[in-house]
Amino acid sequence: MTQLLIDDADQRMKKTRSVLEKELSSIRTGRANAALVDGLTVDYYGTPTPIIQIATINVPEARLITIQPWDKGMVQAIEKSILQSDLGISPAVDGDIIRLPIPSLTSDRRKEIAKIVRSKTESEKVSLRNVRRDVLDHMKKLVKGKDISEDEAKRAGGVIQQLIDKYSSEIDGMSAAKEAEVMEV
Repeated sequence: MTQLLIDDADQRMKKTRSVLEKELSSIRTGRANAALVDGLTVDYYGTPTPIIQIATINVPEARLITIQPWDKGMVQAIEKSILQSDLGISPAVDGDIIRLPIPSLTSDRRKEIAKIVRSKTESEKVSLRNVRRDVLDHMKKLVKGKDISEDEAKRAGGVIQQLIDKYSSEIDGMSAAKEAEVMEV
């Protein structure tokens, strides 16, 4: 019974880590990355569709992203979506290719982005602690119902704490790497 709870907690913590990884990949660092436009959607014949499903996204240079829609009529819709997003990038339409030149970041903007990274990291750590709390509460109910012994619950609590420590250090490492990337000139 406790092993099922531990496995469930491990899966939920892995998901938390992968959510942070995806969020951090979409943060702009002054370097071109196709993940910057992954989250953008376009109205594709009445259906909100991710850009990646209707176009080819390339990074030909360190500071340039190109988007080439498969349907040439979608160029204007993609341009509009990019302009409405919070990327802070002005698209340049060149025929049926959209070019996104990535401007270099100012030091103030770098500091703001570093704060955003820390904020996202902290919110994911809160998610980890919530998983721990849920599992420990569930174990208390099992002990109260005499389904598991107190010793079993204590051992499982130790394993859960080890998982928290492991994922917390991984999240800290991801955050530190992203902050270093952001602060790099």
